[in-house]
Amino acid sequence: QVQLVESGGGLAQAGGSLRLSCAASGRTLSSHAMAWSRQAPGKAREHAARFTWNGSSTYYADSVKGRFTISRDSAKNTVYLQMNRLKPEDTAVYYCAARQGSNWDYWGKGTLVTVSS
Repeated sequence: QVQLVESGGGLAQAGGSLRLSCAASGRTLSSHAMAWSRQAPGKAREHAARFTWNGSSTYYADSVKGRFTISRDSAKNTVYLQMNRLKPEDTAVYYCAARQGSNWDYWGKGTLVTVSS
């Protein structure tokens, strides 16, 4: 089992920055893929960014490419999402997720990011 706890959400102005953290416990994530997924009000959940723990593959949604960076600290078993040049449309609940097989089996409870114009 993997437990994921997000932190770092809050209110930011357009053009500002926030860094989200996802602390994992239960097992190490060296064989997992990790994602930051988000769900805006009235919209479907989407992956904003994801990567394999070994760094062999990284994905960014077109809407965040060049502004968001996903990274990890293996010693802390923690994944980060650095969000720069925030836009009001980035407002959403951000979830951390992990998978070892084909399904995203593990999810955090989410952290709310609100970007004001």
